[in-house]
Amino acid sequence: MSEKSKFSGCPATGIGSMPGGDAREAAKTVTGSFADGQGMPYLAELPARGPGADMIGRSVGLLVEMYGHVEPSGWRISDRPGRDTRRARSWLGEDLDALEEFTQGYEGLLKVQAVGPWTLAAALELRGGEAMLADAGACRDLAGSLAEGLRAHLAEVRRRMPGADVVLQLDEPSLTAVLLGRVRSASGYRTYRAVDRQIVEATLRDVLAAAGEDGTTLVHSCAPEVPVALLRRAGADGVSLDFSLLTEREEEAIGEAVEGGTQLFLGVVPSTDAASEGMSDPGGSVKGVRTLWRRLGLNPGTLAESVTITPSCGLAGASPAYARTALARSARAARSLADNPE
Repeated sequence: MSEKSKFSGCPATGIGSMPGGDAREAAKTVTGSFADGQGMPYLAELPARGPGADMIGRSVGLLVEMYGHVEPSGWRISDRPGRDTRRARSWLGEDLDALEEFTQGYEGLLKVQAVGPWTLAAALELRGGEAMLADAGACRDLAGSLAEGLRAHLAEVRRRMPGADVVLQLDEPSLTAVLLGRVRSASGYRTYRAVDRQIVEATLRDVLAAAGEDGTTLVHSCAPEVPVALLRRAGADGVSLDFSLLTEREEEAIGEAVEGGTQLFLGVVPSTDAASEGMSDPGGSVKGVRTLWRRLGLNPGTLAESVTITPSCGLAGASPAYARTALARSARAARSLADNPE
């Protein structure tokens, strides 16, 4: 018998990013798409606005006593907050204002996203140009700063939306590359040494703990080979992944996760207009999920309570019209899964 998930009543959601640069329009879309129990609204990210609105920049803006600025090669650590850090914080405030406007009186799950410590360490440069990943001490400092910033950020979201049960999502697309020593150096001619799995797990556990003792958390990666078992041990209540990238090697870990009460956020709806060409009806979108359940010998009756349907990744690369369609299709596909689990 599987344990009860913290995500009960969350049939669908989005990953995080949305197209365009209008915070109010994005907030209106993500709240309207999941109204009346259709799913979990979230704080949208709008990377089209430029540096500071991208996923790395937004998380740099959350750091405490650690700052960043943009170089041609990407984000680099700074001694003091400059224009880029201030811009990131300003856009976050604008996005929070918009979400607060469209969630008046809302009660239920509400998701916020931040880049996790290992993807951030792989993306952020030290002053010499190498990734923070190259320096174990810098990684520890970064994780501590991120955790402190997240505690403050979550407190602010809870203050603004007091009826919401706030969920913390860490985005870790580089996590597998960190574990396997595949992150390339600044020169591109070598890779950084793989980080010990116990260190990776312990660091993730510390950052996820920023959600609080009763907080709800998940980790998202749209890369192949998501380390599901490691994420569960680190304390994630849910794991979000691109369903099309799952292989048979990962199926045992998926089955154990379901039995242990971990929620699966399965990306089955294409995240761009081009990828959606010829897309089947909502029921067809989750056909593979039903097949997986049968192959794992899991009870079809647990599908609706164990799985949340999402687009395959963020929607920043989609047109505004298709982004709305993708969220609506995720909600419809989730209903199909609940109505016809077999």
